[in-house]
Amino acid sequence: MNKFLIVMAHTYWSRFKTKSFLITTAIVLVFIVALANIQSILDLFGEEDEQKRIAVIDDTTNIFDLFSQQMESTDSNIELVNFQGSLEMAKSEVVEEEYQGLLHITANDEELPEATYHSNKVNSSEVGYLLQNNLQQIKVMIATNNAGIDESVIQDIYSPVVFETVMIENTTGSGQIGKTEEELSNARGLVYVILFLLYFAVITYGNMIAMDIANEKSSRVMEILISSSSPVSQMFAKIIGIALLGLTQYVLFIGVGYTVISLKQDEMVGGIFEYFGIADIEATTFIYAIVFFLLGYLLYATLSAMLGSLVSRIEDVQQLMMPVIFLIMIAFFIAMFGLNMPDSTMVTITSFIPFFTPMLMFLRVGMLDVPFWEVGLSILIMIITIAILALIGARVYRGGVLMYGRSTSLKDFKKALQLSKKD
Repeated sequence: MNKFLIVMAHTYWSRFKTKSFLITTAIVLVFIVALANIQSILDLFGEEDEQKRIAVIDDTTNIFDLFSQQMESTDSNIELVNFQGSLEMAKSEVVEEEYQGLLHITANDEELPEATYHSNKVNSSEVGYLLQNNLQQIKVMIATNNAGIDESVIQDIYSPVVFETVMIENTTGSGQIGKTEEELSNARGLVYVILFLLYFAVITYGNMIAMDIANEKSSRVMEILISSSSPVSQMFAKIIGIALLGLTQYVLFIGVGYTVISLKQDEMVGGIFEYFGIADIEATTFIYAIVFFLLGYLLYATLSAMLGSLVSRIEDVQQLMMPVIFLIMIAFFIAMFGLNMPDSTMVTITSFIPFFTPMLMFLRVGMLDVPFWEVGLSILIMIITIAILALIGARVYRGGVLMYGRSTSLKDFKKALQLSKKD
């Protein structure tokens, strides 16, 4: 046990003190703080709070006052000025930045308004869009009055239809019970986050485990370590050491994010969980998130350690790790598809494949009411797979750490197993 802790602590601290880890962690923390204060940062560099003055030349039967009131109720940052000069004079003042733009309103043969917006700024499309929408409403009002139609009738016509989706409860006790659209939307956000966290954790930390083993082999330290502790103990010491490193990063990320958002509570409606739309998610969903995240990490970490023991040069790690990366990418792409169709046959079947289970079974339990026996079966399959990989990995690890030279083929498994028997 003492040797296990020594290897685990060495793995943790050697990686924790690297410049790449510290710099990457610092960059992500800065990004989290910046993201939480994105509006304040945009306000520093942008002109969102500055009032935009738009010159308006009204060549109709005087709709400026009505149009100005309409714009004021929609966007208080846009001030319309009734310009009394010529079109050329107004254009020259826009060029001199006395106004941010010029709106020339005319009337067609049916006495309905038409307009041309003049601007010398590239980012004028947003203002033009607001002006167009509000002028469209004025046009509808004028056309309605000309046709003698009551305005309330027009509002009823354009009001959205009331449409609700209600899931029928399964009273027979078999099959999957659907959730409401609101519950699905809330669950989808949490599932999406966990899928990304698992995807990046497996790729980042799995690759880190393999590189750590290859680095020790290249320095010949491995020969001393393998003779002083059992292969299984050493392998899982590295896996748990890297896991604690990842946990340190995630605690920092979540802690800083929670702190920054807590300081902005006065700008939110409700608490932090309500802010992210996960306030009404069941506690069991969070428990499943932790269980599948840990099992998924152990599964891929064990596989990564086994593959990392086959190479003796850091340059060869990426090539031999490609099968692992492909597995997690396939699982991720199926999960992205399953976010919109969680009850599809493909998602259901692949959720029992152990390399896909962490993402796909969690996707199902997060968005559907899956029978408990299915969840339990998938967890049992994963535990058995991890145990099998650990047994095979220990043998491959024992022989693989004694292999030197270029090794970028999965055929080296046989050679590693032969060396472990001789040992």
